[in-house]
Amino acid sequence: MIANSAAAAPTDVVLSLTGITKRFRSVVALDDVSLAVRRGTVHALLGENGAGKTTLMRIAFGMSRPDAGSVLAQRRAVHSTLDAIAAGVGMVHQHFTNVPSMTVAENAALGGRGRFDRRDAARRVEAIARRAGLALDPLARAEELPVGAQQRLEIVKALARNATMLILDEPTAVLAPAESDDLLRWLRDFANAGNSVVLITHKLREALSVADDVTVLRLGRVVSQGAATGRTESELASAMLGGTEGVGSERRESFAATDANDVVARLDDVGVRDERGAVRLHSATLTIRAGEVVGVAAVEGAGQRELLRVLSGRVPVTSGHATLPERIGFVPEDRHRDALILDFDATENVVLHDAGARRGIVAWRAERDRALALIAAYDVRGAEPQRRVSALSGGNQQKLVIARELENDPMLLVAENPTRGLDIRATAAVHDHIRGAARRGRAVVVYSSDLDEVLSLATRVVVLHGGWLVQVPHDRDAVGRAMLGVA
Repeated sequence: MIANSAAAAPTDVVLSLTGITKRFRSVVALDDVSLAVRRGTVHALLGENGAGKTTLMRIAFGMSRPDAGSVLAQRRAVHSTLDAIAAGVGMVHQHFTNVPSMTVAENAALGGRGRFDRRDAARRVEAIARRAGLALDPLARAEELPVGAQQRLEIVKALARNATMLILDEPTAVLAPAESDDLLRWLRDFANAGNSVVLITHKLREALSVADDVTVLRLGRVVSQGAATGRTESELASAMLGGTEGVGSERRESFAATDANDVVARLDDVGVRDERGAVRLHSATLTIRAGEVVGVAAVEGAGQRELLRVLSGRVPVTSGHATLPERIGFVPEDRHRDALILDFDATENVVLHDAGARRGIVAWRAERDRALALIAAYDVRGAEPQRRVSALSGGNQQKLVIARELENDPMLLVAENPTRGLDIRATAAVHDHIRGAARRGRAVVVYSSDLDEVLSLATRVVVLHGGWLVQVPHDRDAVGRAMLGVA
């Protein structure tokens, strides 16, 4: 538990949303929602995918205008992002907004006024990062930063604009456990210093560990609101979902491959170098059999990205040999960059499967029927065959990707953080699909930054540390030690 200052915190409201209603055509995304954030507190905003959390905070930050209702920050009306920034509001989005080719200092300076001076910008970022306790090299390029450092850069960008209220949308979704703990401690200290935080998260334990106040949205309405003290995960899950039947009963199943099972994929002394010649994967040897779920555990940048892309046929090996099946499903971590074209509709994104390998004329009527069937089978809420996927919540975008990749019954399914940004119910559904593939005799390889998720899904665990692959017992302590390179 991260100690908070709820009892001592002043009660004055610094961010107030009153009677917010927002419609997207016939869909009511928010229905008369009110929320007040107090100075010196962390306010957790919870709800299922599509409940309206991100939409509400985009309105709070002036990125979107409500159809009804008002927003006040520091008692000033907010009608635009400029209004919000002027009132001290900063937003850290779920998907990073850094310009990859620019340095940390250049990214932090974007949107500023006056003449840009590289040295002054670097010194300012260095001072902000040091004062805030967020280690960053101002001269490093954003594309070279590990995920945790990119997250710190997003926060520093907000602090560079004098933010005293931070809105964070699923900030720990791609962080390793230790990085998540560090970020939550930082947020608590930030609030204790008299600032304010709105934390959007699906991780109930995380919310209860740091929050002073909690608001729960369901289907665009507030269903629970008040102090976090005394609340339980079960109570919050029930409020989010309207009942928790069939949710939260995660367990490790006993099915597993044996030596008699067919070998589906095999790596023999595989090495991978990146475009700069650095070795990312060292002499990896791995045999994957039908009917097993191989869990991959690693801290960020340990070589798991390269391993998963070799297994999915996306990255060629530099040395050694990879034997892969004909049909492979791949669920990448970054759905916006690697899985979906947001301006395409659901049907067009479904057709993208095996793009480049298929030939002939697309039978669009049949493809729309196929997309409709997948939307129904995988509960992709808010989706329609001819609706752009940019209109879907992040979790429902992810469910569409998983539906597409599983539809062709791949012999090998490779999944990278497959439940990133998903709520409890959607996470349970994805886990069921992964286990179902293994029960059907398919081989599955899954990596998650959430170690507990890896352990709950895997029938066998491998760990990557510094690009070296090792097999370890299915034991949390043993896996955690191996991730840190401790023998």
